[in-house]
Amino acid sequence: MNTATLEHVNLTVNDLAHTLRFVQTALPDWRVRGQGRMDWFGKPIEWLHVGTDQVYLALQSGGEGEALDWQSHGTGVKHVGLVVANLDAVVARLTDAGFELDHWGGSSAYRRSAYFVEHGSVQFEFVQYLSNDPALRNHYAD
Repeated sequence: MNTATLEHVNLTVNDLAHTLRFVQTALPDWRVRGQGRMDWFGKPIEWLHVGTDQVYLALQSGGEGEALDWQSHGTGVKHVGLVVANLDAVVARLTDAGFELDHWGGSSAYRRSAYFVEHGSVQFEFVQYLSNDPALRNHYAD
C-alpha cells in the first residue's frame, strides 16, 4: 500500500533570516537545502528550503502585514506541527535564544507539546510523543 506523506509547507514571512534562526534553533539538525532569489508576481523575494532530506519548510521573504492570529476564526494555517525527540530541550534552546513560549499544549500520558508564535510567520507546535505505539500516540480521550 502506498501512503502519502507531507513533504513541505510553504510560508511567506516578514523576516526570512529571523524565521530561519528560529527554525534552526529549535531543530539544529535541519539545514538549508537550497535558496535563491526570484521575482514573485512583480516583487523580488528571497526563498530557502530548510529541513532534512525527507521534509522541509519552504520559506520566502516578502510577507506583508501580520500573520493570521491562531485564536481567530479566519481561514488559513493556524500552526505547523513538528515532532521532536525532546520537547524540554527545544523549549530551552528557543527561550535561551530569546524566543517567547506562547503556551504549553495539552498533554496526555502519550504526548506533550509547546507552542511558539514566530515573528512574521505562523505559530509552531512542537510535539514530543511518549510512546511508539500508534494507537496510544493517537489516543485523544484523555
